[in-house]
Amino acid sequence: MKLPPHLLDEIINSLGEVFSGRRYADKVIEYAFKRHRKWGSRDRRLFAESIYECVRWWRWYWFLAGLPDEEHAQQENITPERLWRVWAAYWITNGRDLPQDESAPEVRREDVLKRAKQNVSPAIRAAIPDWLDERGTQELGEKWPALREALNQPADVFLRVNTLKNDRRTLREALGQEGFETEAVEDVPSALRLKQRANTFASKAYKGGLFEVQDAASQLIAPFLQPEPGQRVIDACAGGGGKALHVAALMRNKGRLLALDVHAWKLAELRKRASRAGVDIIEAREIDGSKTVKRLAKTADRVLLDVPCSGLGVLRRNPDAKWKLSPAEIDRLTTLQAEILESYSRMVAPGGKLVYATCSILPSENELQVQAFLAKHGAEWTLEEELHRTPERGAFDGFYAARLARNAEGGVRNAE
Repeated sequence: MKLPPHLLDEIINSLGEVFSGRRYADKVIEYAFKRHRKWGSRDRRLFAESIYECVRWWRWYWFLAGLPDEEHAQQENITPERLWRVWAAYWITNGRDLPQDESAPEVRREDVLKRAKQNVSPAIRAAIPDWLDERGTQELGEKWPALREALNQPADVFLRVNTLKNDRRTLREALGQEGFETEAVEDVPSALRLKQRANTFASKAYKGGLFEVQDAASQLIAPFLQPEPGQRVIDACAGGGGKALHVAALMRNKGRLLALDVHAWKLAELRKRASRAGVDIIEAREIDGSKTVKRLAKTADRVLLDVPCSGLGVLRRNPDAKWKLSPAEIDRLTTLQAEILESYSRMVAPGGKLVYATCSILPSENELQVQAFLAKHGAEWTLEEELHRTPERGAFDGFYAARLARNAEGGVRNAE
């Protein structure tokens, strides 16, 4: 397979943006597509595949390229020449011939394949930082090796049917008419899986609000909250609103759904998505410090806390996160999670329910947070159910959710 020179140049430049500029791969790819609107589907696929696979296996390809392992994460040592060598190692291990270019650094196929047979540490072979391998071993024990391997498998693309406008069968037919083949996902009634990765955002079905792109595991969270039409629900870490829109659909667009976040730009995106989906019960409101929570104390029938987390459960989808995370950042996040759970749980009315959720696989971000909360507030709260999903057991992302019920004796519901 021949790679056009202009495409290879863009790949090397974009990898530099990811590793030297510390930008996220999906955004780098998105901007490249905007700059090169004349690229065909083949060029787009080759470009995106090269970026994601080099990012996913960065440390391994760095080793195969014959570069010093201790320098793989040092920005000053990630030069264009070395980026080319890493890409070449990726290209060779996928059975492809390197382009004939006398000006390019020499990378010999036999050297790359010879290194691939050498014994190396599990962290190098799995292309993860040493600290992550140590933390995974510490927190997950014998479960970690299988998880470590699964996190490097490319993720499938899942769609969530917007039941306010259609059902799963109707959506499959509509997408089929536009050339997108899908299949129903077992045990997730709202989900379809794309049989072949494709850009569905330009489809008539998407523009008409018939579906959202959302991992099948993520689609389990809104039903787990058990929202009902007419209720007052708060999504307190709403972000771009994927789960809020799902909750609104389960409420049949009846009641009130307050979407909160500390980032105004994310709420602006939520408003656009809600309009497209035909949802009008959502009020998007920026969090204004502790005052927002105090005003909402004991007002909600349901509260969803999809808290900021390490994202280690979705590395298949966002592989560059492992190169941008650090132990200190995870420690900061676990502190923040505990603070959010402690503070935002006050918004649940007596007799109401709360769901604490993350897209992490680490117990320190998941069940240990809930256990610590219940150790302090067990007289007022009851753990009803927990969900664990990990990628080695199927095609889904990894996540955790716990549903807690507030005792009805907790006092009188407040009015906002």
